[in-house]
Amino acid sequence: MSQKTKSSLSRRKFIQNSSYVAGGLIGGGLLGGLGGIVGRNIFGHETATTTATPSKRVADESYNHAFMYFTNPAQFEVLKAAIDRIYPEDENGPGATGLGVHFFIDHQLAGTYGHNARDYMQGPFAAGSNFQGYQSPLKRHQVFDVGLDALQTYSQSQYKKAFPDITDDQKDTILKAFAEDKVPLKGVTSKTFFSILRALTLEGVYSDPLYGGNRNMEGWKMKKFPGSQMAYINQIESKKFKTMKPQSLNKHFNS
Repeated sequence: MSQKTKSSLSRRKFIQNSSYVAGGLIGGGLLGGLGGIVGRNIFGHETATTTATPSKRVADESYNHAFMYFTNPAQFEVLKAAIDRIYPEDENGPGATGLGVHFFIDHQLAGTYGHNARDYMQGPFAAGSNFQGYQSPLKRHQVFDVGLDALQTYSQSQYKKAFPDITDDQKDTILKAFAEDKVPLKGVTSKTFFSILRALTLEGVYSDPLYGGNRNMEGWKMKKFPGSQMAYINQIESKKFKTMKPQSLNKHFNS
């Protein structure tokens, strides 16, 4: 065997063994340890820590139903409980979590929107009026860290239970208190947090499934919205309303 062949085999073996090590770090060490991640200190507000076992992943055919921002399982459960009260399941169709809205919000917080990449975020920070909307030194992902933790804390103070464990009526009472700005938070008002949470919930219900929400286009189906059609040329001359099978942006990529 030539020296060149030996060198090639050694290099291949090294790469093969290295991939095992990397896989072990990702599968069992690095990512496996994220479930017990400590909380964040944001403008003097210490978000909750958890050592809880990560919740069961939702089995779904969507490739984009994966976590990009949340690493705290308890925090993620609070989010799911809150959005299911903002957009609950009923006889018309699934609720927010059934539509995958929690993944939509997770992805938004991980991206430019959640990090206010296109917003001016320098001081001075003056208190805004009720008509000015989002006025906070916190970035949106930090607003969610503080807000979700406050939902949990407020629930414990009012009902001695975690927010996901209280009744639906109790959840509605708490969310109403946040919407009416009756819960003091640090760095942001509870009204601002609720407004962003509500807006993202509805966006997740009706956005293209490409972005993580509107699972199986069920949000569109409830509204009889056709989604992203390539053209309407065959329907323009029709004198009757036509119900069209909705399609998402993914359809164009696969065609």
